Amino acid sequence: MIFTATALAGAFLIDLERNEDERGFFARSWCQEEFAAHGLNPRLVQCNISFSWRRGTTRGMHYQVEPHAESKLVRCTMGAIYDVILDLRPASATLGRWLATELTAQNRKALYIPEGVAHGLQTLRDETEVFYQMSEVHHPECARGVCWDDPAFAIEWPWVEKRIISDRDRSFPLWRP
Repeated sequence: MIFTATALAGAFLIDLERNEDERGFFARSWCQEEFAAHGLNPRLVQCNISFSWRRGTTRGMHYQVEPHAESKLVRCTMGAIYDVILDLRPASATLGRWLATELTAQNRKALYIPEGVAHGLQTLRDETEVFYQMSEVHHPECARGVCWDDPAFAIEWPWVEKRIISDRDRSFPLWRP
């Protein structure tokens, strides 16, 4: 795996290191030892899949607070997403900053999201699937979110004619530091 630090402290883009031959390729997509060696949370306790029928589906901005804060490894396995992370960690040098990257089934990149960083996405194609590896099981009492279009962050989402977003995600509050 090839780990590339991003502009948000503790967040990494992870590329596959392919071993190719005439059949195709083989690559490691997860290694506890390599994650730990890069200072990332190597704990893996739950995997989730989200599937969206339509382009323009927006999910987020989600995170989970202590005592069940979670890190995530996010990969698009079908279609394409505009993946957004937002640093909400009070002691972070990058507090309030966001970063976006395109994850696709073709580029096979993954995004590592540390604890305290909110996550959201917008599908760029119909029939898009996202695979999540989580360091913590879901605890509804610790689930939080901030408004996906909060002016305090000015996240630059791709334009879509029709945005599809859940009532829950629409109801998240504006951020209060």
